[in-house]
Amino acid sequence: MRWLSLALVALVVLLQYPLWLGKGGWLRVWEVDHLLQQQRESNRHLELRNAGLDAEVRDLKQGYDAIEERARFELGMIKLDEVFVQIPERSAQAPRGAKVPSKKEPE
Repeated sequence: MRWLSLALVALVVLLQYPLWLGKGGWLRVWEVDHLLQQQRESNRHLELRNAGLDAEVRDLKQGYDAIEERARFELGMIKLDEVFVQIPERSAQAPRGAKVPSKKEPE
């Protein structure tokens, strides 16, 4: 009787092996599902980027506002009869050796 139970346990183990560790087993299914979720997230991100690029291309083809905006900000162009004023930003630190004027309180 003991050898029959051992044989049945061994048979169950042999039948369970492909289910868990085989080519189409649960572990492989879990791994593929995880990869699928990562790919879907990547695709979602790329779809958003593509939609933005598509909208930008349509704007550039149809209207002059987008072209003008790009010309102004990327190329520094201005329209006729416009005055260009550039205000330099103050650096966060004064250069070495430079005296920083102090604010005096009125007396």
